[in-house]
Amino acid sequence: MSVNETSVLHAVDAVFDREIAFLAELVGHPSVRGEEQSAQDFMARELTVGGYEVDRWEIDVNDIAGMPGFSPVIGNYDNAVNVVGTLRSRTRRGRSLILNGHIDVVPVGPLDMWKRPPFEAYVDDGWMYGRGAGDMKAGLASNLFAIEALKHLGLKPAADVFFQSVVEEECTGNGALACLQRGYRADAALIPEPFAEKIVSSQVGVLWFQIRLKGLPTHVAYAGSGANAIEAAIPLFAALHDLEKQMNAPQCRHYDFACHDHALNLNIGKIEGGDWASSVPAWCVFDVRMGLFPGQSIDELKQRIEQAIAEAAKSHAFLAQNPPEIVYNGFAAEGYSLDEDKRPVAREALDALGRAHKFVSGQELEKEAITATTDARFFGLYADTPALVYGPKAEAIHGFNERVDLESVRRITQSTALFIADWCGVEEL
Repeated sequence: MSVNETSVLHAVDAVFDREIAFLAELVGHPSVRGEEQSAQDFMARELTVGGYEVDRWEIDVNDIAGMPGFSPVIGNYDNAVNVVGTLRSRTRRGRSLILNGHIDVVPVGPLDMWKRPPFEAYVDDGWMYGRGAGDMKAGLASNLFAIEALKHLGLKPAADVFFQSVVEEECTGNGALACLQRGYRADAALIPEPFAEKIVSSQVGVLWFQIRLKGLPTHVAYAGSGANAIEAAIPLFAALHDLEKQMNAPQCRHYDFACHDHALNLNIGKIEGGDWASSVPAWCVFDVRMGLFPGQSIDELKQRIEQAIAEAAKSHAFLAQNPPEIVYNGFAAEGYSLDEDKRPVAREALDALGRAHKFVSGQELEKEAITATTDARFFGLYADTPALVYGPKAEAIHGFNERVDLESVRRITQSTALFIADWCGVEEL
């Protein structure tokens, strides 16, 4: 059964007010790490109403700890809940599809820096504002309402579709990994992360680690006889940034990042230390994020980090005798390149999405190599599944006054609906 492309676009228009209302309600659930349950309950209800078979489960670390791609856990997983809705096809004439998105959002920071409360979504001049509006609840909405648009036409995919709402994308990716462990597989995966209607050709890997320093406390009146653990961190920052510079050298770059002068970003994201303003600090802990190119080894990066820290510590009187401790927690994510997947199924999926995008926008689908990571790596590296990262335009993600362009969301929903109709085929409801 074929479908009229223009009718699909009109069907998205017909359900778009519902999509905006859905997105606003979803943003209203403050789904930061460990607090995703209400948002996942909402997703499960919506999927049930939509006729999906709903699988809602708490992730068991023991089930995934030995799998490729696992990242060390931060905190406990007592409330780490995934939701997958399966829409079954009667005929299964087409190719199956995973529609993946993450429900977790990053912390909001100081509230006085927001124009309005971050979890009270509002629309202004064609943009929806709120934490997670762009990253990536708009993507979850476009996945769901692409299917709703087909239903509006009395159609559904002619292959099984697995709608995944996962946790942990912002810190480990273990939510997507748990879906693989649960047995969810398909011929392709689509992840509408907010990269401005471009297809992600490659993404960097990410390693998180923490460095713990000891000092020698004393009263500040005798500071010269102590060792300041916070100040001792400063030369370590410099050593890590030197390593960052080396890794970004032109001769070290992955080919897809050849035009990026600085694709691998090191970030000192968090620091704590000391107990009293008039005491020389006895401890300091800081958390770091470092990127790596597709094909680079996480173990090799760890060795280079450890060597850089050890060398820097040798020149510090106290650290030379009390070496810093390095702890790896959170992301241990390899890079992934869709461009390197030369299998016919990957080319066919990319071509199908390109056709859909061109019909909606009138333009060829642009590629972009991104300097962040997404859950695409799990499907592409560990499940032989081409992973297409293609989502709407958003601004200030992870920042204040995050927002997503609603007309871009409309276009992504239209392209997704056309892609589903092409890739999966359609059958009558």
